Amino acid sequence: MNFIKSVFIANYMMAAMALAIYSGWMMSQGGDVVAWSGSMLTTLPIVLVISYLMMLQTVARTSAHFPLLSLLAAIGVGLAGWSWFQGGMGRVDNPDAVPFALAASGFVGLLIYSYWFSSFGGRTHSDRIKLGSPLPAFSLVNVKGESLASTDLVRGPAILIFYRGNWCPLCMAQVKELVGKYNDLSKFGVRVALISPQPHRYTQSLAKKFNVDFDFLTDKGNHAARVLGIDQNFGVPLGMQMFGYKSETVLPTVIITDGDGKVIWTHETDNYRIRPEPDTFLEVLRRHGIVVD
Repeated sequence: MNFIKSVFIANYMMAAMALAIYSGWMMSQGGDVVAWSGSMLTTLPIVLVISYLMMLQTVARTSAHFPLLSLLAAIGVGLAGWSWFQGGMGRVDNPDAVPFALAASGFVGLLIYSYWFSSFGGRTHSDRIKLGSPLPAFSLVNVKGESLASTDLVRGPAILIFYRGNWCPLCMAQVKELVGKYNDLSKFGVRVALISPQPHRYTQSLAKKFNVDFDFLTDKGNHAARVLGIDQNFGVPLGMQMFGYKSETVLPTVIITDGDGKVIWTHETDNYRIRPEPDTFLEVLRRHGIVVD
């Protein structure tokens, strides 16, 4: 199923963009404005939203199912359907049948993306990450190429962010948010580790970009994710392999440990577009007396 998802997302955005452009072109060529506007409404909004997320990388989370975009798409189908009805739905030569069919396809594509692709299929809490217990042992690689044991990583209070890679715009926005909280976290001695199974050179470039005293770590072979039960086969969009990424990745996960290295909080999202706010981490640390206002 994950492989099908990796193929879907690699093609969905291109198809949605092509449909939006084609709808606009047909309007410019004298096509039915209402019908082709309806067709465009099913794809252009999601194309603009995803493009915004990818280019600016400043938004770390969205709504779960894009209700406004879904409403616009439904209106688009309605407009295209009305034009088709007005022109005679039973007529073989009715030109508005095409924009209606494309609008319906665009709407279905949006629903598939929003409800099926974005979900991790009812993800459940990993039984290897237990509240009140230390994490299972694993090792990571720091920016210098040195091995770092998990026991050394959580000798004090720590926030461990497992992210999919630099290719993921919401992951990068989440990193930016944490960098913005650097002073709040560092003054209380909270260690922040950003962990990804991506090629090591991408981890190094990310560390240089932000230049803060966080641990930018590579999970070689996705070993730590497997140990923790948060690995995902075929979680990387098809085509990213040409940039050195493996098909296997990690499910976005946050783990917070206390001064004794015991897990005090986790967040294992079931939707890649739903991420906790950094203030949530601070609140968890406050509740456990690690951060004091």
